[in-house]
Amino acid sequence: VQLQASGGGFVQPGGSLRLSCAVSGFTSDYYGVGWFRQAPGKKREGVSCINYENEFTAYVDSAKGRFTISRDNAKNTVYLQMNSLKVEDTAVYYCATCYCAAYGPISGSMDYWGNGTLVTVSS
Repeated sequence: VQLQASGGGFVQPGGSLRLSCAVSGFTSDYYGVGWFRQAPGKKREGVSCINYENEFTAYVDSAKGRFTISRDNAKNTVYLQMNSLKVEDTAVYYCATCYCAAYGPISGSMDYWGNGTLVTVSS
């Protein structure tokens, strides 16, 4: 399984970005895809996820109401639409296979990770 993240960039507070995660490989090898982020000097944290079987979605509290995760089966791509961005959303964002729990994505040692894409929110 391979994942390729893209769509990061520079945006002012209140702006929007859409991240994309192109997934290739066998979908039966994983349960879902999630977005994680790591800000400078901070631990990596889960942001959102989508279950591939039933399209269940979950968000951490900081993302609820602002971020929307979705997938395009035809393109094997998972998106993260981020609106009302805040300075504290600045981080490198990664997509990865994961278990999608009710409170957000959980990654394990057997999961696959994509490259990171940098999101900078600043005035």
